[in-house]
Amino acid sequence: MEKKKNQNQQNKKVNSKQLNKKKIILYVALLFLLIYILYTIYLLIKQPTDIFTIEEGKLYQEETDIGYVIRDEKVVKGQNYKNGMEQIKLEGEKVAKNENVFRYYSANEEGLKQKVAELDNKIQEVMKSDTSLFSSDMKLLENQIDEKVAYINNITDLTKLEEYKRQIDDLVRKKSKIAGDLSPKGSYLNQLIEERKNYENQLNSGAEYVVAPMSGIASYKVDGLEETLTPDNFETLSKEYLENLDLKTGKVVATSDECGKVIDNFYCYIATITDSEEAKQAKIEDKIKIRLSNNAEITAEITNIIKEDDGEVVLILKIDKQIEELINYRKISFQVIWWSETGLKVPNQAIIEENGKYYVIRNRAGYLSKILVKLKKHGEKYSIIESYSTEELKTEGLSNEEIAKYKKISIYDEIIVNPNIENIK
Repeated sequence: MEKKKNQNQQNKKVNSKQLNKKKIILYVALLFLLIYILYTIYLLIKQPTDIFTIEEGKLYQEETDIGYVIRDEKVVKGQNYKNGMEQIKLEGEKVAKNENVFRYYSANEEGLKQKVAELDNKIQEVMKSDTSLFSSDMKLLENQIDEKVAYINNITDLTKLEEYKRQIDDLVRKKSKIAGDLSPKGSYLNQLIEERKNYENQLNSGAEYVVAPMSGIASYKVDGLEETLTPDNFETLSKEYLENLDLKTGKVVATSDECGKVIDNFYCYIATITDSEEAKQAKIEDKIKIRLSNNAEITAEITNIIKEDDGEVVLILKIDKQIEELINYRKISFQVIWWSETGLKVPNQAIIEENGKYYVIRNRAGYLSKILVKLKKHGEKYSIIESYSTEELKTEGLSNEEIAKYKKISIYDEIIVNPNIENIK
């Protein structure tokens, strides 16, 4: 009995030793597993690896700047500017050289206009009562007058309203002339028409007409800077001068009721102050893109570069589009787009540089290939790449065998970000 008891105790000791050994092995295995996990996390943190699918994309370098609009423009003003003015050419309408832009009212214009209006009413009454005056031309003019009158009821723009009133007056005059030609000489209608002509002649002779000194766009947005902010004085412009103008960005220039101006509609200039590296490296005749507040992107040419003592530069940009859009403003906010590039867009961390050449690691079903690519544009976080052509590969110095084995990169290919290239061929 005692012998059996001793045997059991020995068995327990053996089992206990074996259990302890298994626990030690397990603890050691867990320790190694923990070390491996921590090391893997460390490697991921130190150099994370990820898969990126290539897609078409766009890179651009742009900045938001403040611009001062400079135009070739001539202010036109007559002697009778205190009498008030009537626009002949509307805001933004094209005008030829020596063509009437606007006119100043005559001194007694309101009284003469009142008399003309009274005579128009009398002439209309006579024509309505005399059916012998009917003609197809008269009917056509009456229809046109009715259309204009109906359209006026829906107009809120004062300049358009004045234009339609002028058109109605012209139609009434034509109608009166036809009626006068159909009426016997010396009739009451002819007397009224002649009397109206006399008053109209007085209106025209007493008014002062102002003509365009050059062809261009008519405008009545006059701010007094037309003679100083001109293309003739770019060399004298400076940051201090522009900022001392104390203009408000985006403010619409007020409409003048004393004068107008004619603007060259072929070219316009924008002066901007900037301290960007791209501006400091820019050259005269460089072409860039700008984006206006209406989201229109247009090409601009750098015509002048004025360097300031504090390191900033004043750039003069010449544009030949969207001229009419800038008529209302002298100071604007806009974007300068220094460059833009479209193509295969990839993260910078996926690009490897070796001996002046660039590579990406392509992953296809787990098979990794080192692909030579052309770097079209390098941005802050991404780059635009493309494959080389055969001729370009020859220029790069590749052999015929290397060119035959060359693998191209394409859209939707998967590449490795932060690759470890030691064992990749």
